[in-house]
Amino acid sequence: MSDDENEISESLPERAPAARRDSGKARPHGGGFIQRTTQFLRDTRAEMRRVSWPTANEVKNTTIITLIAVVFFAVYLFSVDRIWAFLIEHLRTWLGG
Repeated sequence: MSDDENEISESLPERAPAARRDSGKARPHGGGFIQRTTQFLRDTRAEMRRVSWPTANEVKNTTIITLIAVVFFAVYLFSVDRIWAFLIEHLRTWLGG
């Protein structure tokens, strides 16, 4: 190697070790399909027990708020659409189109 190549290679950082590649078959620990499915269902059931479920009153209140918001935005968007349609139609007639 020449001195120039030596200086360049010395200033470069060392190469990181190559990442190990698995064979592509990621297999979770523990048995066959039935065992894994059973374990998944057990874990799901245990997790569902820890969920903080809303009360019936909370569900009712959030449903009412959602319906009010939907109606409000439907009326708002309908109004904006009608106003723009009116303005564009009159603009076309004023311009002779």
